[in-house]
Order: sequence, then C-alpha cells, then structure tokens
Amino acid sequence: MTGMERHGKVRKIFGRRQGHKLSPRQQGLMDALLPKVAIDVDLENYSQLDLAQAFGGQQWAQCWLEIGFGGAEHLAHQARNHPDVSMIGCEPFINGIAKLLTFIEEDSLENVRFFDDGRDLVKVMPDASVDRIFLLYPDPWPKKRHNKRRFVSDETLREFARILKPGGLFHFASDIPDYVSWTLMHIAGHDDFEWLADKAEDWRNPPQDWVQTRYEAKAYREGRVPCYLNFKKKS
Repeated sequence: MTGMERHGKVRKIFGRRQGHKLSPRQQGLMDALLPKVAIDVDLENYSQLDLAQAFGGQQWAQCWLEIGFGGAEHLAHQARNHPDVSMIGCEPFINGIAKLLTFIEEDSLENVRFFDDGRDLVKVMPDASVDRIFLLYPDPWPKKRHNKRRFVSDETLREFARILKPGGLFHFASDIPDYVSWTLMHIAGHDDFEWLADKAEDWRNPPQDWVQTRYEAKAYREGRVPCYLNFKKKS
C-alpha cells in the first residue's frame, strides 16, 4: 500500500498503473519487501518528512532523489556505486516498482527507499535536504493540450529549488526536443538555477557516472537523440 492510499488523499496519475502481470517472485517482493522500503508520508497535512526516520535512523552523507525511475536501472546503479548516499526513488507504475525491489534484494541495497508520486514527495521534503535530483526521460505528453501534465513546471521547480542544498544538482534527460526546450524555458524563469553548459558536448554527452537504461537504448534504436541538461542550485 502506498503513502497516498494509506492516508486517503489521492492525486490523479495519468497513464497505466500496471502493464504485464507480475511474476510470483515479483509479487512476493511487493508483499514482503515493499512495506519495508516504502516511505510513509502524511498527505492529509503534508507534514515534513523525517529523513532519518525514513532510513531507519541511519545518517547518510547525502540524499539523492530520482523521480520516475522506470525500470530502476539508473537508480540501482547509483545506489550500488554510492553506498554512503541515501537514495529515494519515485515511480507510480507497479512493474517498475517490482523491478526496483528485485534490484534491492539481489544487490542487498540498504540505502534505497521508495515513494510513488514525486509531486507529493517533494512537497514534504525538508528545506535544503537533497544533493541531487534526477528526472530522466519523463513522460513528454507531446500533445499541446496535455503539456500541463509534464512534470517540469513552475510549481515543481520551486519545490526543487527549496529542497536542493546550495550547489545541489538537478539532472534532466529527454529524447524529445520539445520537452528539452520546455525545460530550458521554465528554468530560465527561475533565478535559483544555473545551467552547467559551456559547449554543445555538455548537453550531448551523459554524465560520467551514467548508466544506459532500456528506454534510452530504445531511443537510440529508433533514431532519437537524447539530450542531457544539468543545473546547479545557486548559493
């Protein structure tokens, strides 16, 4: 049961919640492991999240947040490579959640926690508590009448600016040129962010600690070229 369901406040999530049927192993992880790693959030009052409590009282050097982790390849890669960083992943789709749980079990990832809707989570994160935010290949909602459903908005960027530490990073990736332009346009309206790009290679090449996801591989196969945008929270 997710945080939204526990507290009775439901945000409409557009799209499918579940694709193919879960395997018996995946269903077992949903039943046994998910309650242990799911973050409990009070969505009735939007009370501030206690990060230490969410991670069993453990203190971590940094906190990274990935919103819409899809098949969880990138999130699991970062958690494996940075065991001293607390990782929070948000994803509303059941099959993606099951894949994350599989990675957590197979790799004994103790530094990963889960919540479903990133829009709700960023509202309860403490001020200046996050070091890096990843928004990788979000749903582009290409039809103009659906653009308002895009995750990048003035509202979410205000929350990003609030929860990022000074010098914290916001990483965005998309293979949809219109969404890249949309993101740059919205970022330009916020004085809190600095775009870390001096030359074309800075948005054509992924970060050094990047791992290719299945979605990105599909984009390349279909002739779409990804773009990588990196922004820094100003001091």
